[in-house]
Amino acid sequence: MSRGVEQVETHLKNFERFSLNGSAHSPEWIRNLRQKAIARFAAQGFPTARDEEWRFTNVGPLAGFPSALARKSNVDEDQIEQVHGTACRGVHGTRLVFINGYHRPDLSTSVALPKGVIADGLCSAMTTSGELIEHHLGAYAPFDEKPFVALSTAFMRDGAFVYVPRETVVEAPIYLLYLFADREAGATAYPRNLVVVEREGQVVIIEHYVSLVGTPCFTNAVTEIVAGDHTTVEHIKIQDEHRQAFHVATIQSQVGSNGSFTSNNIAWGGKLSRNDVNVTLDGEGIDCTLNGLYVASGDQHMDNRTFLDHTKPRCNSHELYKGILGDEASGVFRGKIHVWEDAQKTDAKQTNKNLLLSDEATIDTMPQLEIFADDVKCTHGATVGQLEDEAIFYLRSRGIDRESARSILTHAFASDIISRISSEAVRQHLDAGLQSLLENSFRVEGGI
Repeated sequence: MSRGVEQVETHLKNFERFSLNGSAHSPEWIRNLRQKAIARFAAQGFPTARDEEWRFTNVGPLAGFPSALARKSNVDEDQIEQVHGTACRGVHGTRLVFINGYHRPDLSTSVALPKGVIADGLCSAMTTSGELIEHHLGAYAPFDEKPFVALSTAFMRDGAFVYVPRETVVEAPIYLLYLFADREAGATAYPRNLVVVEREGQVVIIEHYVSLVGTPCFTNAVTEIVAGDHTTVEHIKIQDEHRQAFHVATIQSQVGSNGSFTSNNIAWGGKLSRNDVNVTLDGEGIDCTLNGLYVASGDQHMDNRTFLDHTKPRCNSHELYKGILGDEASGVFRGKIHVWEDAQKTDAKQTNKNLLLSDEATIDTMPQLEIFADDVKCTHGATVGQLEDEAIFYLRSRGIDRESARSILTHAFASDIISRISSEAVRQHLDAGLQSLLENSFRVEGGI
């Protein structure tokens, strides 16, 4: 039996135990959804290099994981201090804290929210908002051709549920802080988030992943966002797990007519990281923005995939992803814009820019357009390069040493993405993290 088949069998056995112990008391519709998902995963198995969507990302290392479900464990006082130390300081809205994928109300912080707004753990919210959750959960993130989404759906147990009713503005961001604290090597968490914003609602969601331990672990997260007509939604995802972590995540968004949706995707943690951001523009007059930044050094591998599905006329989408890769790091960017025949007057622009800081760093970039309408403005492009000698010379001529000059230019390249985030507290947190990476994570020779 091959290693990949053995690992599939391991997950099937884990699911049997999970069904008996961890999910036996779940609503019937969730149990049915899980059963469909695990059956689909069993039929697909793990992706390989023969799968076009995974051609440049080898998930073979995951086959060595025991894949035991991360435990709903306690944290000690030192780890509680780490909770406060790893969070974005200055974000004063409601904070939901999760340990190993499980909501921890005792570590979370609630502030007064507008009437009707819900920000709670998904499992807890089932008791009060079960019908609303049933209507939306699993309706937007398909798993027929997505084995990791299927696996995450099969084992989903907890996560965040955010609901914003009609004509409601949530002024402060809602902060979802996911902390991995299981010390068992190969422990796996499956966070599941559902965000529902009704007509004319406004909200900012921060989704932040951090490790409290250094053992190899795996996070397989799925976030579904459904934004109704005339809504304004900003989603900020930060992946800052340790260098032994594996992270696979899917963000699936559905946006209604005249809505405004912004995604900011920041990744610089983990040994292997894969982020899929998919947006369906399901109405006219939508404005959508996708911003992304990935920073990799050492032997890190980061794979970013975006899909913008223009289904209706007169929608705008603007996408800018930037990558910084040094040492022997590798990256992948694959962005696709699909314009349906009825989506006339579409205006879409996609750009991917990459900065290589060593001769050994590599990037595979594949921006794509699929256009079936004839009255559109669509562009796409990608660049791969190094720091310009002229810019370095300019700074050195003003008394700045070479290494500092390279760091300044690299920081400016990345700050373009960070500056687009609306939350000042998040910008400050990311800017400090970026500066630390540039100072500590890249080799001096051939790097910064």
